[in-house]
Order: sequence, then C-alpha cells, then structure tokens
Amino acid sequence: MNVAVPRIVPVVAVAVLLAVFPALGSKFGIDLVTKIMILSIFALSLELLVGQTGLVCFGHAAFLGIAAYTAALLTPQSNPASLLWLLPASVIAAGLYALVVGALSLRTRGIYFIMVTLAFAQMGYYVFHDTKLGGGSDGIYLYFRPELTIAGWRPFDLDDGLTFYLFVLACLVFTYWVLGLLVRSRFGHALAGIRVNEQRMRAVGFPTYGYKLAAFVLAGMFAGLAGFLYALKDGFVSPELLSWHQSGAVLIMIILGGLGHLRGAVIGAFAFVLLQELFQSEAIFGAMAQHWQLTLGFAIIACVALMPNGIVGIGRQLARRVSQLRRLRHA
Repeated sequence: MNVAVPRIVPVVAVAVLLAVFPALGSKFGIDLVTKIMILSIFALSLELLVGQTGLVCFGHAAFLGIAAYTAALLTPQSNPASLLWLLPASVIAAGLYALVVGALSLRTRGIYFIMVTLAFAQMGYYVFHDTKLGGGSDGIYLYFRPELTIAGWRPFDLDDGLTFYLFVLACLVFTYWVLGLLVRSRFGHALAGIRVNEQRMRAVGFPTYGYKLAAFVLAGMFAGLAGFLYALKDGFVSPELLSWHQSGAVLIMIILGGLGHLRGAVIGAFAFVLLQELFQSEAIFGAMAQHWQLTLGFAIIACVALMPNGIVGIGRQLARRVSQLRRLRHA
C-alpha cells in the first residue's frame, strides 16, 4: 500500500489542477489545455503499442481521423445526434479499422510492420482526400455537438465550453485509469513479456499474435476516442488528421515524455504542444517565430540527447549523476 500511494498522489493532484484550471485560466488557455488533453488520450493510446508492447506504429493517425470523420458524417445537419450512440459508433469504427490493419500488419515485424501501418494510414488519408466522402480535401463540418438526453433530462450540455472541458478531462482520466488497470493485469504483463522477448513468450505457450492484435485494437479504439473529441472541439474534420505528420507528432510526444510510462505520454503531449506555442510566439522569438518548426526540431533533438529516458526519467538521471559525483569524491 505504501508503494502505491506515491504513484497515485501525483496523478490525482494533476487531475485536480486540471479540474480547477478553468477558474484561473483565460479562454485561450482553456482551449489550449482542452486540445492538449485530447492529444494526451491520443498519446496514451500509442503508448499502449509502443511503450508497453514494443510495436512501433507509424500509422496511428488513421484511427484518430476515422473516428473524427465517423462523428462528423453521422451527425445530422439539422439537429444534434445522441451522445449515447455517436460516441460508441465513432470508437467502434476506429476499432474495426484497427482490427483489419492489425490482422494484416502484425504478420510482419520491425521496419516492415512500420511501413505497412504507414501504408494503411495513407490509404485512409487518400480515401478522404481524393473522394467526395467527407468533403474531399476541403474537409467536413460538424454543426452540432451531440447531446445526452435521458427521459427528457439533459445532465450536461457539451455546447457549454466549461462542460466540454470537463467532459474531455473525464475521458482523459478514464483512459488513464483503464490503461493503468490493463498494464497491471495479466494481459499487461503478457504484453511486457512480448516487448522483452516475444520468442520466449511463444515458447511458454502464450498466443502472442492474439495478444498483440488485442492491444492493437484497444489502442485504435482509444485513438478513436481522441478523434471523436477532436471533431467535437473544432467542429471541423479534414484529411490532415490521418496524415503521417500526425502519426509522427504523437510518436515524438511519447518519446519526449518517456517510453514505458503512461504518465510519460501525458507529460510528452503537454511538453510538445507547449513547445510549439513557445516557438510560435513572435513576442519572444520575433521573426524566427515564422520558422518555429526549425527551432522546435532543434529543441526536440536536444531533449532526446540530454534526456534519453524522456522527461519522466530526469529524476533518476539526476540521482545517478549525483551518486557518481559522490563516488568520485570518496575515491
């Protein structure tokens, strides 16, 4: 029990801080944190694949985009849809595509797996970009956010900015909680074993293909949850959500935060977006703000070089260096 408390307390503290942030933050700040929380869910979904299972997927944005398009296409243009069926439909659509992609791509390994997942994502991108489905390259608008009505009673209204913020926060907490339970379960230990030595796991009788496929589908569904929220936040969905740039960005987030840690995915999402906002600030960087991708790239390279274990590993890295200095002094 004493071991679990230090891990739980920071997570609860962050959730409480995020819950009270709207009372202190500006409208821009609330909108930015809402976006970061959605990306945190997206990063957590990829962490299940990369950090916990050892599957580097470079087409994860496909599940984000498919769920977003599902939400937009199924929402009528004259009245809001019901949250009770629109949310599950969007998540299931992403999960079904993940099932197809995973069933085929998991028969490959290494660089071939990365390329196959990227190919499937690009296929989805060109379907929405080059056809009239979903408005083509112009994208599609979602005119109404879904509503929840129970026997004529509406417990909350997602059109309200604060309510939507808290709804996104609840989805983030739910995702973190479920994945936390999953990682600590027998299933999670099996995924960890596959990451370390898949051949040995097969030798002791574990059906590794089934475990990896289950993890792939779950990751796709949680990415779909992020895509659903993304569509609701902006009220607009474009093919760029499925592009390889999105897959690369979320991969950078979990590496920046620290692979192998759920909290690393959330920290990485916050760090990545805040660095973007920092380098785009003309008040700080002047004319260089127009070239923010360049400065952001240098910053990420520096972070990876100086923090090989990500942001979550800073504490251990500093403790190790202090310990080395003490040994040198005693020597």
